[in-house]
Amino acid sequence: MTEQNPADAQTPVGHQMDRTSQEVYDAGMEVRREVLGNAHVDRAESKKDETTEDFQNLITRYAWGTIWTRPGLDRRMRSAVTISAMVSGGYWEECAMHLRAALRNGLSREEIKEILLQTAIYSSVPAANVAFKLAQEVFAQVDEDLAAGKEL
Repeated sequence: MTEQNPADAQTPVGHQMDRTSQEVYDAGMEVRREVLGNAHVDRAESKKDETTEDFQNLITRYAWGTIWTRPGLDRRMRSAVTISAMVSGGYWEECAMHLRAALRNGLSREEIKEILLQTAIYSSVPAANVAFKLAQEVFAQVDEDLAAGKEL
């Protein structure tokens, strides 16, 4: 049995089956905002239209409301796994977003560097090369934002 992280203690096992569709959406939006930041989510929400509204609803419900709220992995671990998946798939825009989110979730820059080194071995050196450049850009932007008093 996997030990539950104290950060996830408020989420009982089997919680997915006991929640209404609206509760799943609301939990997803809460986690999405906590992980990605209000500014990012507000930008995404302001851009949705009849073409993208169903997709935004899908990711809020399933990615954020169903997967990210599950017990078993804390947000730091979920960020590590997500970064690896983004690098492996070459999803660079999403990777940048999740590098920033990983810092919000408590991963250090050193830990992110180690995750990227690990992906160099198990994904590819060229992908990790791109990811390291991206991490430099994200970290520089984070430093600028923090110096300007913006949220991480």
